[in-house]
Order: sequence, then structure tokens, then C-alpha cells
Amino acid sequence: MRKFLTHKVSLLLILCLSFAMLLSACGGGGNEGKTANQPGDNQKNEGNQGKSPDNSNTNGNQGSDTQGSPLELALKGEYKGTKVTMFGPFVDADQVKFENSIKDFEEKTGIDIQYEGSKEFEATINIRVDGGNAPDIADFPQPGLLASIAKTGKVIDLNNILDINKLKSNYNQSWLDMATMPGKDGDIMTGIWNRSNVKSLVWYPKKQFEDAGYQIPETWDELMALTEQIAKDGDAPWTIGIESGAATGWTATDWVEDIMLRTTTPENYDKWVKGELPFTSPEVKHAVELMSQIWMNKDYVYGGTKSIVTTAFGDATAPMFDNPPKAWLHRQANFITSFFPETAKIDEDVTWFYFPPIDEQYGKPVLVAGDIYSMFNDRPEVRAVMEFFTTGESIKTWVQSGGVIAPMNDASLDWYTTDSDRRMAKLVQEASTLRFDGSDLMPGSVGAGTFWKGMTDYVSGAANLDDALKQIQAGWDNK
Repeated sequence: MRKFLTHKVSLLLILCLSFAMLLSACGGGGNEGKTANQPGDNQKNEGNQGKSPDNSNTNGNQGSDTQGSPLELALKGEYKGTKVTMFGPFVDADQVKFENSIKDFEEKTGIDIQYEGSKEFEATINIRVDGGNAPDIADFPQPGLLASIAKTGKVIDLNNILDINKLKSNYNQSWLDMATMPGKDGDIMTGIWNRSNVKSLVWYPKKQFEDAGYQIPETWDELMALTEQIAKDGDAPWTIGIESGAATGWTATDWVEDIMLRTTTPENYDKWVKGELPFTSPEVKHAVELMSQIWMNKDYVYGGTKSIVTTAFGDATAPMFDNPPKAWLHRQANFITSFFPETAKIDEDVTWFYFPPIDEQYGKPVLVAGDIYSMFNDRPEVRAVMEFFTTGESIKTWVQSGGVIAPMNDASLDWYTTDSDRRMAKLVQEASTLRFDGSDLMPGSVGAGTFWKGMTDYVSGAANLDDALKQIQAGWDNK
């Protein structure tokens, strides 16, 4: 009897093991990698049912070496017929450019990236995430908004999704640093950068500048010497405007941010945007004082200091295009070319030089803005799309159309259609430090509130510097 039972148990174990092995061979992983809040009806993996990446492999190389990464599998047609939803702020012309940039990928892989753009993205994304209706991927133009959502634990940590070594080889480390934010249980990689704008630029009328014998400044002292020389020659060196309706003052915040990167450590900059280094600190006050050497000197600004507050930021470049120029220098991001006269030719009529270093120990930092793509639902096809967005190829057609800079190192400089854009891309790739627009990282009550207003009050004369900095700092109390 004992022998019969032993034989029966042995036979049962063999049958169970055989059945388990059969399931393993057919299933290949079950529901691993699928988030708890992902509804089953979105798991449309035609031709790929049951396949799922190995979520235990934290370097992003899912499956065996013979399988390849999610992107490689997608290009082999493994996820053909699947859909990936994406929500972001691109509308109108930008939406067309974005959809053109993904068209080739969709055709090659059979993955349908269903993009939805909204001018109310910032207000809507929180509602969708909180309501359990998050898109697979969301495009955040303001990392500060992403940071607040990341703390809820609803953003997927890309350290467990993408190959970190590949990311390190294809991005300046600063991009990865800026994507790392506090999650619910510690720091996570909240997203990947796909499109960037460069802010540390000073535009000038190229031909007239050269004809006048002016030299491109390589340091802050040289910049101030150039400023003084132009003033002595009878013209206004700078043209500046900060009027922008309800957003009046944001131009001033960009100047402060650029100078902060040149006068203190990147760590202090990070503390500042987090509220750990107050606006009333010596570091921040020193940055505004350096800015004031230009802004608060009526001989250095077209129309004088008082005109700064009443001049629309988009109109501020106009004096550069008079013949001869009435003003010669304008610090602004690369998007400002959209406000140039239609007849103006980039590289011929107007071009830019790098906003120079101030303290050499901080190298050549670059202030940027851009879009970071975050992942909310974990499926193989979503991983493939996210991996695709880390490649220069994902933004190639947009780069070729002009107006954006790719943050990836594998984006060829040959794709850029102007020398101006090509130099910007190289500047980003070679920067000693990259940091995102500080006011966009701060809570809205500060970055889009007291920071804008405090700088406007200071420049208009409604507040002295100390009072303005106290006023800005008070915004942290209402965050």
C-alpha cells in the first residue's frame, strides 16, 4: 500500500511538473511587467499573446540575448497591431511635426501611436492620472508637474525598463540627472528627454556686427566690455522685453537662471529650484546683481530700463533688424527665431553666440527647456515606443524641419538645416552642465507666480532688490 501511494505521488508530481513546463513554454511569463491599474482590454497584443518582458532585468535587456530589446522586437513585427496611447501639449503645427516624426516607426513596426494633444494638458493630466485613466505615455513640457505626479508612485521607473548603459552613452549625464526625481519609495527615472530648446544664446545682427569690428565675447568681462563699447559708439547694446500678458516677467527669470549656473554649483542650482536655497541667499542676490549691471543701466538697454517692462518679449528683437541696427544684442532661446522678420535669414542676417561663462570653475553650462516623456502603463509595445523615443531617429524629421534640438548624441549634426541649429546641437552635446529652466521646475506659486512678479516689480522700480527677493521667497509658503 505504501509502495502504491509512493508511486502514485511520484506519478502525480511528474504530471504536475510536465504541465507546469508546458505552461511555461507556451506562456513565456504570464502577466509580469503589467501594472496593476492596466485594464486587460488594452492588452491588444495580436501575434504576441502571452509574451511579456522579464521585469526582473533592471538593465532593460528584456529576455534572452537572442530575443533582443523591445525596440528590436518591434522592428521585427512582434507587436504589430498593438496600440499605444500618448497625451501631450503638441497641437496645430507642432502636432503635425510630431506625427510626421513617428510615421516611419509606425509603418515599420505596425504599432499605432495614438497621440492626443491638448492646450489644457497641464490641467488635464492630473485628472486623468488620478482617475485611473492615464495614457500609456505622457509628454511633460514642465518637469515640475511631472515631479509632483512621480511622488504618487504612478509613474513607472525607467531604471527597470530601459538599458541604462545605452542611455548613458546616448545622453549627456545631465539629462539623466534631470530625469531622476523622488518617487513614492525613493528616487526613480521618471522619463526620457526627446525634444529640447536651448536658452543660453545671445542673438546679434551678423554682418553689421562684423563690419563694426566687434568681437564675440568669451567671458563675462569681455561681454561687459563689448556692452560698454557699443554704448560708447552711440547705440543701445541690448534690447530686452519682459511683457507677456499674465506671464510678464518670465524673461527675467531666464537671465537669473543662466547667471546662477555660471556663478554657483549645479548642486546649489538644484537646491534653489527645490526651495532649499532661498531667493534671499547671497548666491541668488549675486546673480541678480550681475544681471542688473546690464538691465538697470539705462544706457545699456534700448529705450532705457523702464521700457523693459512694457516691451513685449516677442517684439524686443525688432531694433536689431533696423539698418543700421538700433540695438545689437538679445539673449533668448532658439524659439525666438519665430519672431524675427520673415525676410531675416538665419546665419546671414542674424546669428548667435554662447552666453559666456562668468566663473571659470563652473565650465560652460547650458540652460535648456524641452519635453520629457513618461510611462504610465507597462506593456511590451509601450516599452518599445519608449526605447524608440530615446533615439535620435525618433526626432529626425522634426530636426530637419527646424526649430528643435535633439538631446541625443546619435542625432547627426548633418540633419540640421542651418549652421545655427547645428552649433546649438553641438553646444548641448558638449556642455559641461545642463540644467532645465528653473522657474518651470519650481511650484507654480513661485516659478509662475512670485518669481515672475517679483522680478517685474524690481525692474519697474516698484520694489528694491532685497524686498523683491523676499517677495519671491514668500511664494514657497503658498506652494
